[in-house]
Formats: sequence, structure tokens, C-alpha cells
Amino acid sequence: MSRLFGSVRARATLGATLVVAVALVAAGTAVLLSLRSNLLGEAGTQAERSARDVATELAVGTRYTELSLDVDDRPVQIVDEAGGLVAASEDLERITGTGVDAVEPRPAPTGTGDGDSDDDDDSGESLEAGEIGERTTVSDGTATIDGDTEDYRFAAVPVETRDGEQLTVWAGAPLSAEHGAVNTALTVMLIGFPLLLAVVAWVTWLVTGRALRPVEGIRREMAAITASEDLARRVPVPGTHDEVARLASTTNETLAALETSVERQRRFVADASHELRSPIASLRTQLEVAAAHPELLDLDGAVEDTVRLQRLAADLLLLARLDAGERPADARVDLAALAREEAGGRTGVRVRAEDGVTVAGSRGQLGRVLANLLDNAQRHARSAVEVAVRRDGGAVVVAVADDGEGVPAADRERIFERFVRLDAARSRDDGGAGLGLAIARDVAVRHGGTLTVHDAPAGGALFELRLPGVRADSV
Repeated sequence: MSRLFGSVRARATLGATLVVAVALVAAGTAVLLSLRSNLLGEAGTQAERSARDVATELAVGTRYTELSLDVDDRPVQIVDEAGGLVAASEDLERITGTGVDAVEPRPAPTGTGDGDSDDDDDSGESLEAGEIGERTTVSDGTATIDGDTEDYRFAAVPVETRDGEQLTVWAGAPLSAEHGAVNTALTVMLIGFPLLLAVVAWVTWLVTGRALRPVEGIRREMAAITASEDLARRVPVPGTHDEVARLASTTNETLAALETSVERQRRFVADASHELRSPIASLRTQLEVAAAHPELLDLDGAVEDTVRLQRLAADLLLLARLDAGERPADARVDLAALAREEAGGRTGVRVRAEDGVTVAGSRGQLGRVLANLLDNAQRHARSAVEVAVRRDGGAVVVAVADDGEGVPAADRERIFERFVRLDAARSRDDGGAGLGLAIARDVAVRHGGTLTVHDAPAGGALFELRLPGVRADSV
């Protein structure tokens, strides 16, 4: 059963069919009850009309033998206040539901009655001679007329004859029409409802299948992409502008982001292996020469290559942690103090900072950003580097400027890419591995800030780090 209804299409079809079935059953029940109530009311009205017609004849003094009791073959009984039958339909053979089972009347031979009576009838109404009561009693029963037995609705109307006799006229209206109409309606429902449910299920199955067809196309394409590992492929986007189309668009955006990330990782691995190969090869060569000729050992060069290799490994590990989505700490960092600390011991670096300029983040990572910016500025400066720390509204700005040649406008975004070195800094010994600025921007972005480059007032490059500030009273 779980496999049978394991698809959205099957569950949607079943759900729609069940909802329609419940609605049809409720509506059909209401229709049948309303139809039966209306037909019973109509039968009661007809029975009351017949009873009042006979009562009218009695009220005007019509003899029992001259009463219209056999109109439309409807059962009629006239009962005195003692419960005795004084008149009845001619072909009435048996009757139930009126309280008087007798079908053979014994009326007085003359007149409309042959005795005195009290002023009150059984209905509780006080009638005068020749008056018909307003209250009508209704009941259900059966009657056999000329061999045919049917269900009837009976109406009882009290009347007082001119002679002062209290009588009750019982007249019946057949319920065969009500039974027939209800049975016919029930038969139509029993035949029509299953057919209607079948149509609903079929239409829902078709519509759901058509609506889910693009989803199946997306699923097949995603399965093919997974099997082929070709992230350049995209899922088809239907032109329906609905939820499925938006799902396809979002899926393609996810695939594009995944493709970019994977390609970035591939380039990162390739560039990292390339960058690591040179210092490792250099260090190995020096060690092999030293092993064969100890007197030729370049100890300073070996230490330099080792330090360079250590820095490169640290940069690669930091980038790997940033790519993995490592969240910075939520500590309070005084950028003014941090800038003075990073500038301390560096030649030609001047710091101008406002006190109490605080941000939230990782002190180690922000210190790494400042160190990388200062290293880059000192590498390209002619004589001086200036660091300024200030508030700018709700943000904190750290500006690192040098008096070098600056950065061409065409390269102001490219320099933040990994392993990128401009022509003036192609030397690995002078220009590093091209990771410093890439790390600085990644850390800035992780801290909710930005890192951009502009022209410095002295003509060199101005790197501007902008981070969300923290109010002093919240520290």
C-alpha cells in the first residue's frame, strides 16, 4: 500500500477523490433529507386539505351518506368524541396510525349525528356549532384500500356539527410519491456518484501528472548531473512562471554556485600545489647539496625557504577554514590598539587612530588583515606608509595608504584574487604567493565588512577596510 501511494501524484489523486466523495455524500444526504421533508410536508398539506373539505361538509350539515369520502381513493375516517367510527371511505379495508382501527362505521340513520356531546373536543379547542378547528394533528400510518396497501400521512381536523356533535375527521395522503422520489434520487446518486468520483480521479491524475512533469524532468536532469559530475549542465526551466519554474531557477542558481565553488577549489588546489612545489624543491636541493658537500650548506637560504614554506602553509590553512564557512569569534576588538600593535617595529609606518574604536570579531584574523595590508604597503611604498583608524557613522574605517605607484584601475579587483601578482610584484621573493590581499578581503567579508582600494592622496594605493562598529557603552 505504501508503494502504491508512494508518489505525490497518487496521493493527490486519492486526496482529491476522498474530499469530493465526502462532499458528495454530505450534499446527497442533505438533498435526500430536504426532498423527503418537502414531500412529507406536501403530503401533510394534501391530507389536511382533504380532511378540511370533509369537515366543511359536516359543518354545513351534510349527511354521512352524502359525504365525499372516496375522492382520489384516499382513506377517510370520521370519529366521534368517544372514539367510535361514524363514517369511513367505502373501500377502506384496514388502517393504522389514526388511533381508530375500525373500518366499518355505524352512523346514525338520519342527520349527521344522534347524540349530545361536551363543548370541548379532543384537540382542546372549544368549538361552536358548525365550526371547524384550527389545530391539525398529523401522523403516519398505513391503509389498505380495495386490496392495495400503502403508507399514508394522516391529518386530523376537529369539527362540530350543527347538531352540536364533536367529530374528528381523519384523511390520508399517500406517501408513494415521496418514497418514489426519494428512491429515485437515491438510485441516481448511487449510480452517478461513483461515475463522478471516477471522473474526478481521472482528471486529477491527468492534471497532477501534467503539473509534475517538469519536476520529473528536473529530477532526471539532476540524476544525470550527479552521475556525470558535470556541473556545467542545467535543469530545464518550464515557461509556466509558477512554483515549479521558480524551483528550477533556484536549482540552476545552486548548480552555478556549486560549479563556481568547485572550480575555485580546483584552482586553489592547483595553485597551492604549484606554489608549494618551488620552496619545497629549493629546500630539498639545498639539503641534498649539504648532504653531499656540507661546506656548501646555505643555512640562511634554507631557513628563509622554510619560513616562506611555513607562511604559505599557514595562509593555505586559513583560506581553507574561511572556505569551509568558519565563523569569526564574537569578541570585542579595539582596532586602534590593534593597528598600533601591528605597526610597532615597522620602519616608516605612521598611525593616526581614534581611541575606543571597537568592532566585534576575531582579534587574530583582524590582526592578520592589518599585517597583510601593512606588508603590501611597505612592499610598494617609496618612503612612508600611513594608517588611519576612524569612525564613519555606525562603521569603523581602517585606511592603509602608501606613496608608491598605486594600483591601476583595471586591476583593483583582480589583486584580491588568490595567487594573483601584478607585473611589478611577480618575484616570489618580493611579492609573496599572492594570497595576502585575498585573505584580507575574505576575512573582511566574514566580519560583515568590505575591503576596497583607491588612490592615495600621496599618489600611491589606499586600502580601505570598513567594518560594522560597536558602541562603546555596549563593550
